[in-house]
Amino acid sequence: MLHSFFRLCLVAPLFIPLASQEAHAYSACGTSSWYGAEFEGQRTASGERFSAHGLTAAHRSLPFGAKVRVVNQANGRSVTLRVNDDGPHVSGRIIDLSEGAFRRIASLGQGVTRVCIARL
Repeated sequence: MLHSFFRLCLVAPLFIPLASQEAHAYSACGTSSWYGAEFEGQRTASGERFSAHGLTAAHRSLPFGAKVRVVNQANGRSVTLRVNDDGPHVSGRIIDLSEGAFRRIASLGQGVTRVCIARL
């Protein structure tokens, strides 16, 4: 009986698919915007409270907790952040950054900026 168990342990991994790195790969370029103080303390779609000063973002398809690098195409500045909300809810935008994250890559006065994003 024990011999059968060890044989199963050797053969089973051949039939269990392993998660590949490609399954987590994601990158895109497009328009980014920001949201801030008016949502301070409200619950995000993930259930955590929003902090305008945090390094977080809203994305339509990436899972909550995903780490993302966002690079401003105009100046090359980048920020690494975590997805904790669903959005953006404005067509033509690929990601909404918290105010704190947006400040790292652009001036808030711009409102929107062209970015490239990549899941880490």
